[in-house]
Amino acid sequence: MKKLPRNQLDSLFAALSGLQKLYIPSDDASGQAKFTVYEPGMTLTKNLNTVRSAKDLFFPQVENLMGFKVTGKQLELIETRDVTEPFVLFGVRACDCRSFEILDKVFLAEPVDTYYQTRRENGLIVSMACTRPEETCFCAAFDIDPAAPAGDVSCWMDEENLYWQANTEKGETLTAGLSMLADCDAEAVESQQAATREIMQKLPLASLDLSAFGAGKTKELFSRPEWNQLSEACLGCGTCTFVCPTCQCYDIQEFNNGKTVRRFRCWDSCMYSDFTRMSAGQPRPTQLERFRQRFMHKLVYFPDNNKGCFSCVGCGRCLAKCPIHMNIVKVIKTLGEGTK
Repeated sequence: MKKLPRNQLDSLFAALSGLQKLYIPSDDASGQAKFTVYEPGMTLTKNLNTVRSAKDLFFPQVENLMGFKVTGKQLELIETRDVTEPFVLFGVRACDCRSFEILDKVFLAEPVDTYYQTRRENGLIVSMACTRPEETCFCAAFDIDPAAPAGDVSCWMDEENLYWQANTEKGETLTAGLSMLADCDAEAVESQQAATREIMQKLPLASLDLSAFGAGKTKELFSRPEWNQLSEACLGCGTCTFVCPTCQCYDIQEFNNGKTVRRFRCWDSCMYSDFTRMSAGQPRPTQLERFRQRFMHKLVYFPDNNKGCFSCVGCGRCLAKCPIHMNIVKVIKTLGEGTK
């Protein structure tokens, strides 16, 4: 374990940005937190979470795939993917750290998505423990401990110091290049962890019960009458999918400027009426079917295919951002209560 006086954070950020490109969670002009390339004088956000997750750095909202140029009968392929340089992502919360494990199961399974793989290989995660979990947090339901985040490096911060612990070989290598870090014991960190865990036990969603969900629950849940009531207020806006750290749906499109064709992918949402539309029509034509698909995937289908792993990390972003306050917690509570 190592530590750094909190008033020397700028020196740490300067050193990190001198080694690799550095992203930190900082507030924009509207006061919303997002991961931003560090510049001298930039400060950490006081918000618990960024509006959009750290997923953006590994699976961007819009990403070039390739280009084409046609000359007569000749087709030329053009490399358009962005060059990924090594980077450090600082201040990732425990819930977002878990989201990378979920995305890995999708993008690193065969056939491997080399665009995502390159970013994961070049990215180094420095996590930050939570000290003031919010009422929308329910990560503990998925066995995530916000007081002990994963990552290549784990950090804790109190009023006086930043505490730093390397967890992986990448983290050890980075730590070796930071001479301003001093050795210390773990007493202060352990005290903070105990306080955070005590707060988690008192949160409104601390007792959220997932026992009705998971692998093998499709038959019990798919035709439940509560889906109609749950879905009728949904606007199909897709906000929940865009702030979610584990959603991975995308569309592939092409843009022709008359000389070359650019093929790119962009985020899509299973909540949209034209999602996966084919020449034969829409496989899920009603909002009820689309709504059910989203939550069944998170709570049943993904666990079915991934040894029981849920595709939700309890970050609470969808609870905070849904314009009609319909979210995965209401689904869990409504369907869960109906099974008792």
